[in-house]
Amino acid sequence: MLKISGREIAQKIIDRLKNQPKPKKILAAILVEENPASSSFLEQKEKIAKELGVDFRIYRFPETIKNDELRKEVGKIALLKRVGGAIVQLPLPEQLNRHYILNAIPREKDIDVLGERALGAFYAGRNAVPPPAVGVVEEILKMSNVKYQKSKVAIVGLGFLVGKPVATWLMGKYPEIYLLDEGGDLGILKQADLVILGTGKAGLIKVEMLKSGAGVIDFGYSISQAQKAGFPTQIKGDFDAESLAMGDSRVAFYTSTPGGTGPVLVAKIFENFYKLTAQP
Repeated sequence: MLKISGREIAQKIIDRLKNQPKPKKILAAILVEENPASSSFLEQKEKIAKELGVDFRIYRFPETIKNDELRKEVGKIALLKRVGGAIVQLPLPEQLNRHYILNAIPREKDIDVLGERALGAFYAGRNAVPPPAVGVVEEILKMSNVKYQKSKVAIVGLGFLVGKPVATWLMGKYPEIYLLDEGGDLGILKQADLVILGTGKAGLIKVEMLKSGAGVIDFGYSISQAQKAGFPTQIKGDFDAESLAMGDSRVAFYTSTPGGTGPVLVAKIFENFYKLTAQP
């Protein structure tokens, strides 16, 4: 059994970027209403930006901001010539229309590939960069030396951040792909050689639900009620890895939470920034 260190993979990506010309433009992050998850990811981004010497700036807006006002501000920031890439930190407050806001970012500056133009180009195989989650899966499989060309893959959680783009990327690469939501027939996981998780439901998938020797890439990210109440951080993934013993062969490999896909995802965001700012 291999416990994959996302931090080690992320550092390799960062080291690669250090050997490339440093972007001269700003990477802008738009933040509305801080929450523990948003703060955690922004801290990771700030840390990597400092290590790379990237000009990373956070633009903060109050929770009470209206849709039209935020879209206008996001567009204004993203269209600045000195800004090379823009990201909107998710989740947004419930009263804001996520897609309406994200579509204010031009395709050539859409680091997260979440706006309709960038996402549509990705689905058509024409975007300059992939969604970060796709890059994470590709990187983990490559660095783990895992060959799944003849294997069956299951994706649990079909959200727009992970499940949908990853499923699109996998199609045509693997003979069978099972697409499941959290309420689907999870019994089919017994047939999957690779399982990709992204429901945000802590401990949803138990090791006994998996095929022996399967690999698990866990994007699930949930914060305990204890932390929300102000107690110490407890971050859990979709995969319940606590029951695994040292050397347990019931899984071939898995990513832990925290320290698994999260650091790689942040590193991939910066890789996308480098690629987009290098475009002529």
